[in-house]
Amino acid sequence: MASRADKGAAGTKGSGGGRPRPSLSPRLIVEACLELLDAEGGDALTFRRIGTHLGADPTALYRHFRNKDELLLAVADRLLEESLEGFEPSDDWRDTLRELFVRSHRVYLAHPHVAVLATARITRRPAEMRVIDMILGALADAGFPPDEAVHHYRALVDTMLAWSCMGATYIALDADTRHKDESAWTGVYATAPATTHPHLAAAAPYLAAVDDEGNFHFALDLMLEAIANRAPSSAPPRPAADE
Repeated sequence: MASRADKGAAGTKGSGGGRPRPSLSPRLIVEACLELLDAEGGDALTFRRIGTHLGADPTALYRHFRNKDELLLAVADRLLEESLEGFEPSDDWRDTLRELFVRSHRVYLAHPHVAVLATARITRRPAEMRVIDMILGALADAGFPPDEAVHHYRALVDTMLAWSCMGATYIALDADTRHKDESAWTGVYATAPATTHPHLAAAAPYLAAVDDEGNFHFALDLMLEAIANRAPSSAPPRPAADE
C-alpha cells in the first residue's frame, strides 16, 4: 500500500482507465510545453496537445494560464531563465554584456521553434526583468545615464533577437532546404563571373568560410566596440546591493 506521500507524488487517478493524472503547476505546464515545441514545432502549442502530453484534462490548464498567449510568454521567460543559470556579472561591463547576449543567443538556437515564436515578444516576467536590469546596470557602469542607456540597450537586444530569430528560423527548416542554401556559397556564388559581378567574384573564395556562430560573435563585438567608443569616461564602480 502506498503511503500518503506516495499518493501525493503520483497524483490523482483520472476516470479513463485509472491512468495517473499529474498534479499540475505552472512550472510543469511550461516544461511540458517546451518539450512539445522542441519536438513538434509551433503547431504543438495547444492546450489539448499539452494536456494529452501531461495526461491531464486540457481544461485544467486554464487554472494556471488564461490563454495560449499567456502560456507562450511563460515559456519565453523560461528560456531567459535558462540563459541566466550560473551567470555572474563581470567587473568589466563589456564582458557582462557579451556573456549575457552569447548565453541568450545560444539558448534560443537550442530551442528554435520557441525562438521563432518568442523573440518578438515581451514577457513581462521575472527572468526578462532580471536580464533588462543587468544590461542597464552594465551600461550604467560604462557611464551612460538612464536616458542614453535605454537606447543602447534596445540596439543591443534587438540585434541579438534578430540574429537569434534568423538563426532559429534557419535551423527549423528541413535538412534538404538547409543543404541547398549552404551549398549556394560554393556553387552559384562561387561561379559568379567577374565581368558582371567583380566584387562578388573577388570575395567568393571567402564567403563559404563565414561561420554563422562566429559571425554572430563578430557582429556582437562590433556593437560593443562602438558602444565603448561612445561611452562617457569610466564611471566609478557601483556599490554592491548589500553595501
